[in-house]
Amino acid sequence: MLYKVVIHTDIVLDYLTHEDEPPSLLRLAHRTFFCYTTVFNAIELFSLAETPRERQAIEDSLASLKVLGLNAKNAMKYGELLSDNDHLRRYNALIAGLCLESKLPLITTRTDEFKKVKHLHIIPAGFLRKYKTAEEILKASRKR
Repeated sequence: MLYKVVIHTDIVLDYLTHEDEPPSLLRLAHRTFFCYTTVFNAIELFSLAETPRERQAIEDSLASLKVLGLNAKNAMKYGELLSDNDHLRRYNALIAGLCLESKLPLITTRTDEFKKVKHLHIIPAGFLRKYKTAEEILKASRKR
């Protein structure tokens, strides 16, 4: 069975700054899951780029991911998510909203930033190194 996940900005940044060994978190995620990210993660990444070379590296890394966009019919849900979770940075609230709308878990190293979002399935990025299969990772993350 093919399991799908959303990759947070921090996982892509890890890939962009990663040395060869051990494999980056993004590479491990690709080995185990079909990986998405969101338009908001892409915006965050491009906002950090300072040179054309960095922008190209970001573009290349995003080419390996399917990018989810915002569905206008759910604008009310996003507004509620923003107002109910004022502890979240705006992009993180929108990223969480896309994960909830798509019914996909989020892989991140920043689990604390999302822990108060109701019904959001969060996968700690460390589980990519700890467990071998998608089933093991998903089962362990649901127990948290």
